[in-house]
Amino acid sequence: MIAIIGRPNVGKSTLFNRLVGKRLALVDDTPGVTRDRRAGDARLGDLRFTILDTAGLEEADARTLEGRMRAQTEEAIADADAVIFVVDARAGITPSDSHFANLLRRTETPVILVANKAEGRAGEPGLYEAFGLGFGEPIALSAEHGEGLSDLYDALLPIVDAADAVDAASELEAVDNLDVNVDIDPDAEEEDKGPAAGTKEKPLRVAVVGRPNAGKSTLINRLLGEERLLTGPEAGITRDSISVDWIWRDRHVKLFDTAGIRRKARVQEKLEKLSVADALRAIIFAEVVIVTLDATMSFEKQDLQIIELCAREGRAIVIAINKWDLIEDRSEAMQKLNDAAERYLNQIRGVQIVTLSGLHGRGLDKLFEAAFKAYDMWNRRISTSRLNRWLDGVLVHHPPPAVAGRRVKLRYITQAKARPPHFIVFCSRPEALPESYTRYLVNGLRERFEMPGTPIRLSYRKGENPYAAKAKKRNIQ
Repeated sequence: MIAIIGRPNVGKSTLFNRLVGKRLALVDDTPGVTRDRRAGDARLGDLRFTILDTAGLEEADARTLEGRMRAQTEEAIADADAVIFVVDARAGITPSDSHFANLLRRTETPVILVANKAEGRAGEPGLYEAFGLGFGEPIALSAEHGEGLSDLYDALLPIVDAADAVDAASELEAVDNLDVNVDIDPDAEEEDKGPAAGTKEKPLRVAVVGRPNAGKSTLINRLLGEERLLTGPEAGITRDSISVDWIWRDRHVKLFDTAGIRRKARVQEKLEKLSVADALRAIIFAEVVIVTLDATMSFEKQDLQIIELCAREGRAIVIAINKWDLIEDRSEAMQKLNDAAERYLNQIRGVQIVTLSGLHGRGLDKLFEAAFKAYDMWNRRISTSRLNRWLDGVLVHHPPPAVAGRRVKLRYITQAKARPPHFIVFCSRPEALPESYTRYLVNGLRERFEMPGTPIRLSYRKGENPYAAKAKKRNIQ
């Protein structure tokens, strides 16, 4: 693992994005955009390695936000196989650069010195100044324009090769330590073990979203069992959507921490707009979304808008009521939550609500039991025969209303896709069906086929049963 470090606004995130080949990290002219550590799979020529973007190093009291950011960066330095120390060639060497160079000299982690923004003559003076930091010849680089990457490759090659060799030796040692003295019965039938050895389970992608200061990062830290993400009393600490891998009961999960989403009218600064856009992307690419609410002020207007957004995007949803340890009368609070859900969440009626305390680690197993259950329902497929038996019963007990004296005929229903479940009804005049009857059908599907809380898509097509002709042909034959 290679960590990119340096003071704020020297181009660390731009270099990170260049090496991973995607715009994963937020980039802006404002200093201090990056706050959490972000890992990515980097490629440079034929080299493959993990790269870590970090917060800008600043001198600050450990109790402040900047101090906690620095502690995260120092932890990354300690864990890395090497660090890329980035300075700004155009700005020259500042006292902060010199201070942190002294810090790096006290560590055993190898250091590669990079003078970024070195394109053109404006960067030459700063490039020569960088020799004075004591890390040998600096690499002249332009992360924005991709210049100097061949020199970075030459510097990284021996480090990545050495790290790969250590990993290979560790794997070989683990294999040598396996107990291979197993009695094999040649007459025994081979047991079905499921996926073949070596196949990798695809992780469940879970985005944790909510308003600022709802406790999203604290919750994820408690799940991981370490202070992986920056937390504190300040609202809006998280800016990037940070992904971390986690194992829950032998199931692989990729967790996405996201920036708090405020009301659109309140989001004025460009940086916050970028953060919110990053959070929205995390929702779109997630499979399950855990909408985190503050128990002391739950189901406010912004909470409902976030839930509606997740339902509109068709994600599997679980509502986490965090900070439950702060509630005194829990039975009364639970009744209010259930009443609010019944009143406001018609589009995902029956969604699972889990109370928990991210700070104290209570209710976390229940949360992920609910998440995997929501995922299973989100993937549910129902046979066409069962759907049409259900539709026949619906038409007997509650046929669609007559419009202009003519009744709309519902002829056939089938499931087009899952993730989320999407059903198509073939009927005579789809444009004449009122919205209330569509809601009736959706709620009926949800109740009959046990899909509470799952966003359900229902669309209509004009025409006959597409399988009627085939059935008629079979009967003739």
